Amino acid sequence: MCQISVVVEKDGVEEMVMEDVTNLVVGSDNLEISNLFEGPKSINQVVIRSIDFVAGKVLLQKTG
Repeated sequence: MCQISVVVEKDGVEEMVMEDVTNLVVGSDNLEISNLFEGPKSINQVVIRSIDFVAGKVLLQKTG
């Protein structure tokens, strides 16, 4: 199974949001992520900056 880490960047600093993410849903004003072991987590005021499939990393950027 291919799982990915979600990281948010704000002011040049990266912070891990969740590891082993199996599902990511883009909403109109948020992202919702989940994995096999935790319930869904909603992240507000972010945009997807990049997805590195080789490194298994989604980089988010704060918008507010």
